[in-house]
Amino acid sequence: MQDVPTIAVVGSTMIDLIAYAARLPERGETVVGDRFSIGFGGKGANQAVMARNLGARVAMVNRLGDDAYGSMTLENLVRFGIDTTYTEMVPGSSGVAPIWVEADGTNRIIVIPGANHRLTAPDAEAAIRSMAPPDVVVGQFEIPQDVTTAAFAAGRELGATTILNPAPAEPIAPDLLDHTDWLIPNESEFELLTGEPVSPDAAVRFAERTRTRLVITVGERGALVVTGEVTSVPAVECEPVDTTGAGDAFVGAFAFGVASGLGALDAVGLAVACASASVTRLGTQTSFPTPAECDDIKRSLGW
Repeated sequence: MQDVPTIAVVGSTMIDLIAYAARLPERGETVVGDRFSIGFGGKGANQAVMARNLGARVAMVNRLGDDAYGSMTLENLVRFGIDTTYTEMVPGSSGVAPIWVEADGTNRIIVIPGANHRLTAPDAEAAIRSMAPPDVVVGQFEIPQDVTTAAFAAGRELGATTILNPAPAEPIAPDLLDHTDWLIPNESEFELLTGEPVSPDAAVRFAERTRTRLVITVGERGALVVTGEVTSVPAVECEPVDTTGAGDAFVGAFAFGVASGLGALDAVGLAVACASASVTRLGTQTSFPTPAECDDIKRSLGW
């Protein structure tokens, strides 16, 4: 395993506006919530934080608005020790994500990209080519797909492994698939992308059709890994209080595992452990295992 893996995350930053309530309102209804919090999120930033907490050297490629949320986000990334050389501020509003969380931890999220959509394909390609060659490049769907395609193409030329989290789910551009090594949808994203529920046969068909190695996260059941055959990796038993960001914890930890040279099942085992830990606390990045807790997780897995 490499001592200090390097990861480039080309993706989104958001300010999470989180409302907790015993139940969510029906159409036209008002309910009284339990509490409210503001936190840092965005799939890209979340995945970068998880990888950084595990010990990776992480660079974030992103655009922020020139508002208070942008300044807050930049300070937060720096506080985690993430390289923000390729995170620039542009005129306009930063991304925000209003989130509703029910008593059982289930969440519903509306993403408003803002400045995230000001990152262009040439920007992303230039960033990847100008940084020290990364071991892994990670992307999601909260920025335009052509931007991720450009980053993945540049990363692959430099020898990087590419990991795509197709969330929020939408049809995947053929050019992007051509430059994707690992594809990581969750259960609902898999169903939206394939039109059928998750099953071993459906997973194999999807992996063959996309010509990728595939991991499907299936909530409290853990994850399915498709690398020619299908292997189930169970989740760690826990009592969830907030599932917000659990998928991002999984992707960030998996990226760390791959960048560290772990095999697929070991990388997924690490990802499942980190995601399971994250659902036991409120919030998004604040729920992720700390660096000290990440060390404990790695030791528990025999590192």
